[in-house]
Amino acid sequence: MKRNEECSAQRIVELNQLSDKMGISFSNAELLHKALTHTSYANEFKTRIVEHNERLEFLGDAILDAIISDELFRRYPNLPEGELSKARAVIVCEESLAESAQTLDIGPYLLLGRGENATGGRERASILADAFEAIIGAIYLDSGIEHCRTFIVKYLGADIEKIGSGRYSRDYKTLLQEIVQKKPNQKIQYHLEDASGPDHNKVFTISVMINTEKWGIGIGKSKKEAEQKAAREALQKMNEE
Repeated sequence: MKRNEECSAQRIVELNQLSDKMGISFSNAELLHKALTHTSYANEFKTRIVEHNERLEFLGDAILDAIISDELFRRYPNLPEGELSKARAVIVCEESLAESAQTLDIGPYLLLGRGENATGGRERASILADAFEAIIGAIYLDSGIEHCRTFIVKYLGADIEKIGSGRYSRDYKTLLQEIVQKKPNQKIQYHLEDASGPDHNKVFTISVMINTEKWGIGIGKSKKEAEQKAAREALQKMNEE
């Protein structure tokens, strides 16, 4: 990996270690460095601009969706569009990407602001998932789409394989939406009932309303998780789950 102005000699050593774990060789160290730079770190610099990973995350997210869609389309020719969409949503969800990032042990290589680092940012699912997507964006810019495919299939291949056996989590929010939409004048809304605990370990309570009636309540460590649990409870009441 070539050194550049932004990366110190020690940082190059660290990036090489991570590259070896990934099985990806970067010709431009700055791309991987940037993919691992959180906004909280960049915002601490007042005298110079430090680029963070949000643009790479945007690019990686689009590439990830495209490659997972292509893999599912090719591997499961008999799966209808709706099921393909649900399967993709499960594979690219925050929890799944965070688990892949943990498998790679990305946490120690992240550049975080002091506050974010002190409150457990290296283990936070949202930060890990975003960094994983940013790395995909970095790989694409450095070596192209096929290297992205190799990386994605390596770390998400097991999840893709589960689709064929039906052994994958259901997207309860989507399923509830599909059921409710079949009935005229029905509207779903999710309401945040409570958010408790410190910033690095919050617990969210969310209810799901169908028109004016509360159908389910979910509790989770992210709003997405709580919404899914609320939707599942609603489906259970409908005998649809």
